[in-house]
Amino acid sequence: MADGTLTVAAPARWRDRRYLVLLGLGFSAGLPLPLVAGQVLRQWFTESGLSLGAIGLTTLIGLAYANKFLWSPALDALRPPLLAGLGHRRGWLALIQLLLMAAICGTGLTDPAGGAGLTVALAVLVAFLSASQDIVVDAYRIEVLAEDEGEQARGLAAYVWGYRLALLASGAGTLLLVRPLGWGGAYAAAASLLLVGLAATLAGPEPRRARSLPSGWAARLRGSVVEPFLDLMRRRYWLAILLFIALFKLGEALAGIMTTPFYRSLGFTREDVATVATLFGMFATLAGALAGSWLVPRIGTGRALVLTGLGQMLSNLMYVALFHAGHSMPMLWAQVGIESFTDGLADAAFLTYLSGLTSRAFTATQYALLSSLAAVPLRTLGASSGWLAEGLGWPGFFLLTTAAALPAMAIMLWLLRRLPPETARA
Repeated sequence: MADGTLTVAAPARWRDRRYLVLLGLGFSAGLPLPLVAGQVLRQWFTESGLSLGAIGLTTLIGLAYANKFLWSPALDALRPPLLAGLGHRRGWLALIQLLLMAAICGTGLTDPAGGAGLTVALAVLVAFLSASQDIVVDAYRIEVLAEDEGEQARGLAAYVWGYRLALLASGAGTLLLVRPLGWGGAYAAAASLLLVGLAATLAGPEPRRARSLPSGWAARLRGSVVEPFLDLMRRRYWLAILLFIALFKLGEALAGIMTTPFYRSLGFTREDVATVATLFGMFATLAGALAGSWLVPRIGTGRALVLTGLGQMLSNLMYVALFHAGHSMPMLWAQVGIESFTDGLADAAFLTYLSGLTSRAFTATQYALLSSLAAVPLRTLGASSGWLAEGLGWPGFFLLTTAAALPAMAIMLWLLRRLPPETARA
């Protein structure tokens, strides 16, 4: 690695330091989400007296996650300002991580009870920076590993473990720090955890780019924007592939938005949510991701998608069971454990499938497009989840979230018969 780039060798499985770097980058990628588009912000807004409809609309804060493909070509094509000496990918990562720390601290200093406008504005900025970090981390992850399915699955597992640990730290950790530190202090503590990602960025190798962009703005625009999309559209059944990606996480997304007010309506406290729904739930998800990283190489991505997709869909019925059980701690543990474990399993298969669809020549742009599609239902249809819950009641709402997974399952079975993942990758 004399020239500062990585020549991919045959590492000794988990002893390869790249997996440790991906663990840290996954941690950095997961930290902002609960704070501005997830459980912590919704808990803050719930305690501030906002309605279910308004809480549902907080999903729109995360629209950047669903539209990050719009500026991913710029992060692929342009050299990072100020920190270009670190290399293309690492330079962008370090700059974005520093800006994220400042923006998260600013969000924590606002007061949604007195007027949520400023809180939302800063949360939108954090979401934009977080989505930009995701673009670069995903490109780095794919480029720094070989194209071998097993190596990509292990690298993805390291990333998912880091990501889920971050959701635990910034989710349960922030909620538990609110009482002693207040919301501002808790957000500042969460922002400081991004130093883990910054350390991973500085310690990691700079991956070798699969291609160099041509000179001239017209040629560069075509190379970084037009060609990645044309490359996807040349695939067989490309429209069905994109539709499946957009719908696969729809049921989980709709249910996940309303979990905080749902638990509160059953009488569970902030500490119950932090301990069971966040802390235990995150470990169950990590166990599912680890099991998925073992399962995918052994049965293949296609079979894993069917098995884990079915489990993810049926796990939403546990919310209905919890509603009928009422304020029952054992049932809360069971619901969180089953739902979280199946989500981790499904994530491992789904993200391996997305990585396999990505061309090494257009890593950042194509993966950003595919992962953005997966976020579209959460950030658009998910905004109506509060009104759906109010109109249907909790049992009807969670039955609807279970049924919402059926279209994706049907498309997936159709695709797998005609276009197995190995053929789609080619």
